Order: sequence, then structure tokens, then C-alpha cells
Amino acid sequence: MITDERCAKYIESLDRQLTPLLADIEKRSEESGVPIIRKSARSLIRFALSDIQPENILELGTAVAFSAIFMATYGPKNAHIDTVENYDKRIEEAKRNISLAGMEERIRLIEGDALEVLEELVSSQKSYDMIFIDAAKAQYPNYLPLCRDLLRDGGLLISDNVLFDGDIVQSRFAVRRRDRTIHSRMREYLRMLSEDEEFVTTILPIGDGMTLSVKHGSVTQVRDDGQQKA
Repeated sequence: MITDERCAKYIESLDRQLTPLLADIEKRSEESGVPIIRKSARSLIRFALSDIQPENILELGTAVAFSAIFMATYGPKNAHIDTVENYDKRIEEAKRNISLAGMEERIRLIEGDALEVLEELVSSQKSYDMIFIDAAKAQYPNYLPLCRDLLRDGGLLISDNVLFDGDIVQSRFAVRRRDRTIHSRMREYLRMLSEDEEFVTTILPIGDGMTLSVKHGSVTQVRDDGQQKA
């Protein structure tokens, strides 16, 4: 836990209760060890949904479809969600949960590798109002350029699990050897986001760390001679 645990528990206690179906999916996920978005992250996502009212949402990392159903439940009623998953066992459970929610018309489950799916979506000139990344951490830097292309100007990119249980601040050699690749890739991702002039980004110590990035499109810069350049 990145923030004080007592404070985090208190904040979570103030959050609204889940629908019975979402509560059941949460319970089953906890019992089977399937990670889903943390309670603190849900509040932020719900706020973002209310604020920007996205009609088209892309999610990378469906798992059992908890977050997709959550966004469809608490987002605009006309919102459509494309969600991407590559793990067969979770795909089947996600399909069942989407069916139980009666949201087959609003949630499209795309099966396949996230990078390949992103490339196909870019080729088809898809556009999204909001993108939520909650997939393989080591791939985040590879996702970013494609997500930038898919996000409309003024759209919101949310990235989950970016602080690596707080270990992101540690030296690469202070983390376990098996985690070093993810550690370095996530640092690279945060640097890329922070330096990308098409985004305004904030990094929040919520849950396991989240970023909110608003895309402003092409940036006009002022040269030393006072003239503008694209």
C-alpha cells in the first residue's frame, strides 16, 4: 500500500456500494486470485466517467470483465466499450460475466495480443474518448504511441499499476531480479508520458499508482525569434 493504510480504508468506506453482480464478480475474483481494479482506483475512474462522459472507451486487459462492466454501469448509458484480452481462461469467464450483465451490445470483447489489436485499430482509424490501460506492465511503453494515435484530442488516458507497489522509487538493483525488467519498463513509461508534449499528465499514488493523461493534440511552440512553429 502506497498511502497510509488506515486513511485508505477510511476513504474506501465512503465509496458507494457495488451492484450485486459486480460485488459477486469481486468476491469470485478474490477467491480465485484474479486481480481486478482496486477500490481506490474505482472512485477515480467513476469520477472520470462522470466528468468527460466518454461514448467510446478502449480497455487493455479485460481479465474477468469486472472493470469493463464497472465502466458500462457507472459511465454514460450510451457508452460503448472495446476491451482486449489474450488469456483463454479469463476470456471465457469474461464472456459469461458480460452476458450475466446483459451488456453484450455495449461491451465488445476483442480476443488477441494487445499490441496486435492496437495496430489493427489504428489501421482501421478507430477513435476513443477514453483509454484504460491495465495489462502487461512491461508492454506499457509499447502501448503508448498506439494509444496516442487512437485517442481523440481532449481524450483521457488512464494507466493503472504504474508505481509497482512503491518499488518504482527503488534502484533497479534493489528489486527482485525477476522484476527488474518490469521496473525499468515502467520507469521508461512514466518518463515517456511526462515528456510527451501531446499529453498533460498527473501521477497519483492511488492503489498501486495511476496516471491521468489528457491529450491536447499537436502542440504549437514558440521559437526564439518569436514566431510559431507546429
